[in-house]
Amino acid sequence: MPRLAVATLALLACGPTGPVERYGFITRLGRDTVAVESVTRRGNDVTVDAIDRFPRVRRRHAEITLGDDGGIRRLVVEIHTPSEPARQRDRRVEAVVTRDSVHVTKRDDSTAIRRDFATGGATAMAHVPQSYALYELYFGAALRRAAAEGRTAGDTVQLRQFYIDREFDRFPLHHGVVRLLPGGRVEIMHDWLSGTGEATLDSAGRLLRYSGARTTYDVTVERLPTPPDIAPIAEWFAALEAQGGARQLSVRDTVRASIGNATFTVDYGRPLARGRVLLGNLIPYDRVWRTGANAATQLTTSAPITLAGLAVPAGTYTLWTIPRARGVELIVNRQTGQWGTGYGPAHDLGRAPMTSDTLATPVEQFTIAIDAIDARRGTLAMSWGPFRWTAPIEVR
Repeated sequence: MPRLAVATLALLACGPTGPVERYGFITRLGRDTVAVESVTRRGNDVTVDAIDRFPRVRRRHAEITLGDDGGIRRLVVEIHTPSEPARQRDRRVEAVVTRDSVHVTKRDDSTAIRRDFATGGATAMAHVPQSYALYELYFGAALRRAAAEGRTAGDTVQLRQFYIDREFDRFPLHHGVVRLLPGGRVEIMHDWLSGTGEATLDSAGRLLRYSGARTTYDVTVERLPTPPDIAPIAEWFAALEAQGGARQLSVRDTVRASIGNATFTVDYGRPLARGRVLLGNLIPYDRVWRTGANAATQLTTSAPITLAGLAVPAGTYTLWTIPRARGVELIVNRQTGQWGTGYGPAHDLGRAPMTSDTLATPVEQFTIAIDAIDARRGTLAMSWGPFRWTAPIEVR
């Protein structure tokens, strides 16, 4: 029997009661641990204790009741965010899901927000960016719906998702798609993932591994056979945050420079290497890279210039790159203001090679610089990990 069918049958066999399962998940971004979860499950009742720093430290305690279709029927989450103002530090989120709607109430010491969403009969699941206990439930609900609809490997299942964290209060019910793959694998795509995540499930539909390598959130997730002790990890994360403040994952920065009378700004995201292999791995060869993180990298020049041999009029552009095994290509694009996954080749001003060098001392945080040589000439430089890419600038 195909593994997908076995997993679906195992999930369908689960009822409201059953043996108690205890396990966990650990989520890493490069060499850094960013989330840890402890899960207790008995049939349709699930309890999750979790801590994450993505980027703010948040501790969560969730109690979830599932329906026999795998979808959430009731969810209560207590959230503690040490870096929030005192009256907003603790909040409680309650969600009740019926056949055709989701009712979400969020409370802290200063506010109460209620949202009601129509689902149109779709299975609705909760989303927290780095909660893979919730992702496991997401996949389980998708497999059950797939079985009910007679879907097989290669097919997709549509779900809806609602949001728990404060940053998403203003967003409506969104869409998610789970694609069934052979070999106990599934893919997931949804409105906030900016790409496609891939998970490996065991024959009972349990989440074993998850990779966000093809998404904005380039994390790896592993199942832990023994539930971790969350309390000391939470204390450690909170202490680190108290010492250094809440840190963004990929800070936004602006370079300001001048060459003669021409002025330049570069607005870009600055990811950290975190021990990861960059070229050919995190940054694939022969594919367009956003040249930073999050939103597209933007260059503004007050004067017409020549950049890497390309004639660039005064104005604002986005910069993209295509790394290759033997070099790198710079793309100057007329489209601006888009996310880093929104490259449109129809808007290219032009492409040109950059010079690629290897640094003696690796650079931990992606860095762009514009350095003047004289009143007419300068250099655009991009450095990260072991590489440094440069292109000449000439003011026309």
